[in-house]
Amino acid sequence: MAQILRGRFGINVKTSRSVRPLVLQVSRINFSTLYGPQKGRHPQRRFLLQPSQALSPLYVAPRRSYGMLIARVIRGALKLRYLVLGGAIGGGMTLNKKYEEWRDGLPDMKWLDDILPDNEQWHKFSKSLMSVGEAVRDSIEIDPRLKKISEDKLAEWRSWFDNRLDNAIEAAETTPNPSVEGSYQTLSDLVSEMYGVTKEELKAKHLVEAKGVSPAEESHRKHQSMQQQIEELQSEMMVIQLKYQKELEKLEKDNKSLRQQYLILKTNRKAGARKIKKSLIDMYSEVLDELSGYDTNYTMADHLPRVVVVGDQSSGKTSVLEAIAQARIFPRGSGEMMTRAPVKVTLSEGPYHVAKFNDSEREYDLTKDSELAELRREVELRMRHSVRGGRTVSTETISMTVKGPGLQRMVLIDLPGIISTQTVDMAADTKDSINQMTRHYMSNPNAIILCIQDGSVDAERSNVTDLVAQCDPHGKRTMFVLTKVDLAEELADPDRVRKILAGKLFPMKALGYFAVVTGRGRKDDSIETIREYEDRFFKSSKLFHRSGTVMPHQVSTRNLSLAVADRFWKMVRETVEQQADAFKVTRFNLETEWKNNFPRLRESGRDELFEKAKGEILDEVVNLSQISAKKWEEVIVNTLWDKLSNYVFENIYLPAAQSGSQNSFNTMVDIKLRQWADQALPARAVESGYEALQKEFVELLDTAKKSPDHDDIFDNLKSAVVDEAIRRYSWEDKATDMLRVIQLNTLEDRVVTDKGEWDQAVRFFESSVKEKLQQTENTMAEMFGPSTWQRWTQWKYSTDEQQKRRNVKGELDKIIVSDQKHPPTLSYDELTTVRKNLQRNGLEVDTEYIRETWYPVYRRHFLQRSLLRAYDGRKAYYVYVTQSRDRADCTLNVNDIILFWRIQQVMKVTTNALRQQVINREARRLDKEIKSVLDEFCDDEDKKQQLLTGKRVSLAEELIRVRKIQEKLEEFINALNKEK
Repeated sequence: MAQILRGRFGINVKTSRSVRPLVLQVSRINFSTLYGPQKGRHPQRRFLLQPSQALSPLYVAPRRSYGMLIARVIRGALKLRYLVLGGAIGGGMTLNKKYEEWRDGLPDMKWLDDILPDNEQWHKFSKSLMSVGEAVRDSIEIDPRLKKISEDKLAEWRSWFDNRLDNAIEAAETTPNPSVEGSYQTLSDLVSEMYGVTKEELKAKHLVEAKGVSPAEESHRKHQSMQQQIEELQSEMMVIQLKYQKELEKLEKDNKSLRQQYLILKTNRKAGARKIKKSLIDMYSEVLDELSGYDTNYTMADHLPRVVVVGDQSSGKTSVLEAIAQARIFPRGSGEMMTRAPVKVTLSEGPYHVAKFNDSEREYDLTKDSELAELRREVELRMRHSVRGGRTVSTETISMTVKGPGLQRMVLIDLPGIISTQTVDMAADTKDSINQMTRHYMSNPNAIILCIQDGSVDAERSNVTDLVAQCDPHGKRTMFVLTKVDLAEELADPDRVRKILAGKLFPMKALGYFAVVTGRGRKDDSIETIREYEDRFFKSSKLFHRSGTVMPHQVSTRNLSLAVADRFWKMVRETVEQQADAFKVTRFNLETEWKNNFPRLRESGRDELFEKAKGEILDEVVNLSQISAKKWEEVIVNTLWDKLSNYVFENIYLPAAQSGSQNSFNTMVDIKLRQWADQALPARAVESGYEALQKEFVELLDTAKKSPDHDDIFDNLKSAVVDEAIRRYSWEDKATDMLRVIQLNTLEDRVVTDKGEWDQAVRFFESSVKEKLQQTENTMAEMFGPSTWQRWTQWKYSTDEQQKRRNVKGELDKIIVSDQKHPPTLSYDELTTVRKNLQRNGLEVDTEYIRETWYPVYRRHFLQRSLLRAYDGRKAYYVYVTQSRDRADCTLNVNDIILFWRIQQVMKVTTNALRQQVINREARRLDKEIKSVLDEFCDDEDKKQQLLTGKRVSLAEELIRVRKIQEKLEEFINALNKEK
C-alpha cells in the first residue's frame, strides 16, 4: 500500500514502531498527480498537510516486544499493490484468496485476533480497493486477447508488470495521457472529501502558493497580456499591409510602363507614347497637389479654390461628402473619431464609377461591395499610418479621385470633426490641433466652406458655427448644410429649423442654406437607398411644405452638389490666372538668384542628386577589386598584428620567457598557443579582415574627395550609406572554422628550415620588442619625469610625485645591476631593504608603491635583454641548424625567435586566407549590402532631406517645384479657355 501511494500518487506513508498507535499520514500530495502536468507550475511544488490532518489509526500495537512480528505483518500488508491489479482484473475473489493464505501461514496466536481485522472488515476494505481497481480498469484498457491466456501466462505477466509498474507510472506522470485522468480525478475527489475542501479550492491554493496571485488576478493578467498581444499584432499587420500595398503599387507601375514600351515596339513608333488626355478637374487636382507640396503651411496670400468640409464630430459631414461622391468610401465607426487626417477627394464625371489614390495605379470599382470594403480599409490604414508619435490626428493629406456618371466636378477636403471634450485615449493637444488645422484650411481666401450642422441636436451645442463666422464673417464663401433633418422633424421645434435654413438663428452668414438627409442611421445602406429615403422624406415632410420659408432648391443632396459645383468653378475662373501670374514672378526671382549663386551648375533636385551619388558610391565599390593582392596583404597583416601584438607579448611571450628555463618556456608556449588558436585567434582574424575591408573602402572614398571634380554635397550621404552598410555587413560565418583549422596546423610546426624565414623572424622579433620597449620608455617618462638632459636643455621640471618615483627607481636599479637575471617579482627581503634605504633618506613608502615602480623598471630591463638576444640571433641560424640535429646537446637559446617565427607563419597563412576571402566573396557581399541601403534610402524622402542639404539643394528644389506648378497652371488655363 505504501509503495502504491508513494509511487503512483506521490503520497508519503509514515509508520511508527513505538507503542503509540500506528498512523498512516498523508504528508505531501503531488499536484501534478492530482491534476496532471500543468504548464507554469513548478514540478517540485507540494501541498503540505498539517500533522493534525492525519488519517485515523488502522492498527493498535499494545506491546513493544512484538514489534518485529508486527513489522513482518506490515511488510506483507504493504504488498497490497498486487491487490489493486488483481481487483482490476479478477475482482475481489483474488483478494479473499490471498487473505486466507496469509491467515493460514500465521502462527496460532489468539492474542492477534484482537489486532487483526475480521472477514467483515476485510470485505469492506477489499470493496474500497475494488472501487480503486474499477477506476484503474476503466482508465487502462487491456487487450481482450489477454483474457485467453492461461493462468501460468497470467501469473508470468503479473510478475513482469509488477517489475515495470513504477517505471510506467513515472512515464505516465511525465507524459500527459487522457486514459489516466479518471484515476487522477478519483484521487482528487478522495482528498477533497477527506479534508473538506473542493477541487477548485485546492487548485486556487496551489496557484497562490506557486505564483503568489489569486485566480482572479491571474485571469485578469492573462486577459491584459492577450489584449496587448492582439494590439501589437494589429499594429504589425497594418505596417506589413502598407509595405505590401506599396510594393504592389510599384509592381503595377512597372508593369504599366513595360506594357507601354511593348506597344511602342510592336507598332514601330519612334516617338514617345501618346499622352492621355486628362479631364479638366484632374488637371486642377494635380495643380492643388503641387501647391500643397510647395506650401504645406498654407501661408500664401493666394490659393486656388477648394471645398473644405467642416463640422462637429458625428455631425454627418463625411456622409454628406459620400452622398456627393455617390459612394460610401470612408470607414465608419460608432461614437468614435474616424477621420484622423485630411482627405482630398477629386470628383469628376466618367463612364465608370471608380476610385483611386493619387499615388497608386489601382482602381476600385465602386459598384462592387467587396472593392468598396477594400477601399475603406485602405483609407483607414493610411490614416492610422499617418498618425505617428502618439498623435491622434495628422496633417498629412490623403488624396484620392472618384469618377462616375453624373458626378459634379469639384475638389473637396474632409477634415477631422471639431470636438468639445477630449477623451483619455486622445493626445493632449488633439482639440487644439483639430481647431488649428481647420482654421488653416478655411483661412484660404478662395476656399469654399461647407459648414455641416447636425439638425438633431440643439443649435446652442454647435462649435463649428462660431469658428466659421471668425474665418468668413461676411459669409461670402460659406454654404450652410443642416443634416439629419428627418430626426429634427421629430425632436426639434419646426420653427427653429425654419429659422436655421433662413439664416436667422445663427450669427454666421452664408451664401446658401441647405437641408439634407444622409441616411437612416444604418451602416449597410447603399447610396441609392439613402437617396430614395431622402426623396420620400422631402416629398412627404410637413416641415418643408407647411410654409414657403424653405425653397425647393434648398433641400436634397443633389441640389447641394449643383450649388457647390457652380460656386466652385466660378471661383476657379476668377482666381486661377491671378495664381499663375504670382508664380511667374516667383519663378523669375528664383532663377535670378540661382544664376547669381551657381552660374555654372544645373538645377538638380534631391532625386537627381541622389542618383548621381549612388553611381559614385557603387563605382568606389567596383574599385575595391582593383586593389592589388600585395596591398591587401599589407593592410590585413598590419591590422592583424595591431589586434594580436598585445596578447602575444602579455599572455604568451612574457610569462613564458620569465619562467626561467627553456623547457618551461616551450611547454608554456605550446599550451597557450593551442588555447589561443582554438578560441580567440580565429575571431580576431575575422575582425581584422572586416576592419581592413572597411578601412580600404573608406580610404577610396577619401581619395575621391581629393579629386578636382569632387562635389562635397554628397559627403554626408556617402558617409551615412557606408556607415549603415558596414553596420549591417558581417563576415561569412564559416570563415572562422576554416581559419581555426589552418592556424592549428600551422602552429604545430616548430622547426625553421629556411635562412630567409629565420631572418624575417629575427626582424619581426626585433621590431616587436623595440615597439614594446618604446611604449615602456614613454610610460617611464610620464612616471619619473624628464631626464637630467631634458631638465637642463629643455627647461622641464619634475613634480614631487615624479621625484619620489625617481628616488624609488634609484634603489631598484641597484637590485637589477647586482642581478641581471633577476626574476620578475621582488622578494620580501628586497622590499624591506628598499623601504629602509628610502627611510634613511627621509622618504616613507609602502610595499605596494615599490611594486608599482618596479614593474616598468624591470619590464624595460627585460625587453633590453630580449633585444640583445634578437641581435645575437641574426647570425645564429647555422648554429641553430647544426645543433637542432641533436637536441640533447643544444645549448643555444633561440626560443624567442622560434616563437615569433611561429606567430609570423600563422599571420602569413591567415593573411593569405583573408585576402582570398575579401577578393572572392566579401567585396561582393559588401557591394550587395550597400545596394540594399541605397534602395532603402531612395524610397525615404526624410533621409534625402536630412543628408542632402545646403542652399544649393533647397534653392534647386524650390525652383523645380515652382516651374512644375507654373507649367501645370498654364496647361490648366489653356484647357479652361478651350472649354469656354
